[in-house]
Amino acid sequence: RTMPLARPTGQIPEATWTLGFREMTEPWKGALGCLGVAVFFAMTIGIISWQALEQPPEEWVLRGRAGGVLWERRRGALLLRALPAGRTAAVVAVGGVPAAEPPPPRDRCWHDGGQFCYAWEEDAELRVSLEPPPAPGTECYGVRWTPLRPDVALKDCFSMANVSWYGGASVRAQHWPLNGAESPAQPFVSGDLGESPAGYGPVLERYFLGSTGVTVTVAPDVPLFLSLESNRHFCLESPAGRAAVPLGYRLCLSPDVAAAHRHVGTQLAGTARAMPDTALLGSPIWRYHGPEGSAAKITRGLRSLAKRLKRHRLQEGVLALGERCTAVLAATDHVPPERRKRQGSAGAWDPSLVAPLQLSITLSPYASIASPLFLRSLRHRQTDGYWLSLQPPIPLLSTWKGQLCARLNVTSEAALGWFLARARRLRQALGAAYVVFEGAEGNALLDRAVPPPAELVGDRYTAALAAALATLGNTTIISAGARSSHLPLFVQMSPLRSDWSHAGLKGVIPSVLHYSLLGYNFFIPDAVGGSLAGDTPGDPELYVRWLQLVTFLPVMAFGTPPWLCCDTWVLNLTRQCIRRHRDFVVPLIIKYSEEWLRLGYPIFRPAWWLSPTDPTAFTIEDEFLIGDEVLVAPITEKGQTWRDIYLPGEGQLWQDTNSARVFDGGTVLRNYSASLAEVPVFVK
Repeated sequence: RTMPLARPTGQIPEATWTLGFREMTEPWKGALGCLGVAVFFAMTIGIISWQALEQPPEEWVLRGRAGGVLWERRRGALLLRALPAGRTAAVVAVGGVPAAEPPPPRDRCWHDGGQFCYAWEEDAELRVSLEPPPAPGTECYGVRWTPLRPDVALKDCFSMANVSWYGGASVRAQHWPLNGAESPAQPFVSGDLGESPAGYGPVLERYFLGSTGVTVTVAPDVPLFLSLESNRHFCLESPAGRAAVPLGYRLCLSPDVAAAHRHVGTQLAGTARAMPDTALLGSPIWRYHGPEGSAAKITRGLRSLAKRLKRHRLQEGVLALGERCTAVLAATDHVPPERRKRQGSAGAWDPSLVAPLQLSITLSPYASIASPLFLRSLRHRQTDGYWLSLQPPIPLLSTWKGQLCARLNVTSEAALGWFLARARRLRQALGAAYVVFEGAEGNALLDRAVPPPAELVGDRYTAALAAALATLGNTTIISAGARSSHLPLFVQMSPLRSDWSHAGLKGVIPSVLHYSLLGYNFFIPDAVGGSLAGDTPGDPELYVRWLQLVTFLPVMAFGTPPWLCCDTWVLNLTRQCIRRHRDFVVPLIIKYSEEWLRLGYPIFRPAWWLSPTDPTAFTIEDEFLIGDEVLVAPITEKGQTWRDIYLPGEGQLWQDTNSARVFDGGTVLRNYSASLAEVPVFVK
């Protein structure tokens, strides 16, 4: 019987399929395993590649018209980039947050096109915002970090790679730019470099200028630490151990370094500026280092110095008394005439004894606890509020010139009024034309690791004292500056070593450029030859080169008279330099001081002021400009009678005042001759 054909069902008989699979897997088991692993790795690589394409190494955080801020994932850094060229103006490596965690493309402030906000959970919050520009062509961004835990220390480091930085703090061995400086993290407060060589100097501002056209400014109310790591970076830090202290600053981007300073740096202290007494510019200062044991000895010493100056035809200028001599004469002023006769001491000081020379005296906000001044304040119950204290009326004691002292409380109007009245009385009693105030730098509370009150945070002591001293008139000289460049005060530069190093002669021009950039154009440089490491300069060549340099600065100061240092030739050269300073340099300074009053431009300018895009100009620290028309290039190397000279300003012409030869700007003169008797000076 024939059976009908079965319709195919499409199913594999179980026994046959299982048997076939078992037979197949035996020889192919290894191959299938490898194929599975390969597929897994291919999928993993694909996912990673997709993530890499979706998350680029750099991501825009906030974008303006002239530039913007990006986040770089690899380094955990903020990038300030100029548009449309795309050049990176600043790289800011952030600290205190996990750098490996990138901000998302959409932030919490996405609805506000002028802000970017992002929070690292349990660490810190970052807020970047567009701010109103100070001038056309410049764009500014506010950067603010807020810690979300008490133990988070914030730290932003600005790279020095391909950027030269200027401004900030003065240091012991000053360089220009500050890339070569080294300093551990410490409060950003002015200090006495003689007492703390590793600290910051007497003139500083919360302003940093980069050669790429970027500026960094920090508000006065932000507690700030600064560290400098040579040729790597400088870092702005929040104080360690302080609970939840924010860190904030302002980044501005301009077309070049000169434009950046014109738009931002010139506004540091506002636009209301006043000049000190220009009569001091043409008056050399002769510092008195004679006997100081009594008023009679000081009087005889001053008369002797005045006679020597007159004999050498140097009878014009100012005789400068230090704080010790001023205190001796001031004490004599308090002695009754009857007692003065019994002691055989001289009468009141008569300034006509040294005429036509004038006199300057020196005071400080310190009073030794053994001094008559402090003891009188005790008798009159002036300790409560008159001196800085932790627990009034007990004064906070600090060391000043080797003695335990109390320091004036500048937050007390009564204390300031008493201090200024005393200064006026002494100035009148001693017939002084100028009054020097030392010890204005530093924060005594920070020195004792005590958190200062709000009115004395950072450098507010220096700023408050400077503002008070400005009320004495424009014949006042102060030892420090912080947010006070607009006041009619001269600023005394720090003492320098009597040598050729950056702590000596080589540090003069970098210091000049630093002071002038920050607005302190009316400074008094250290004495010719340096005043540290010896009573008299032992190197006549150093004395001559130093003398030639200060001829082109605001004031010429002498600690060692030329007749004690060197031969008759140097004495004659001193007279020539004083004459050149009075006839050539002082009129230039007065001319460009009018520009400073109006626009805030520095009087003493770096080479890049006329060549703001030439990298060669960014690191020149041994020459400077007076305004736009005079270039000074002195010798600062021992034994040299030649040097290389960079002439800025491409397309301009410069004439050597010694030889009348003319050269093109934007060029370098190699091995240019400069004998011991001359200093290279060019006029545009």
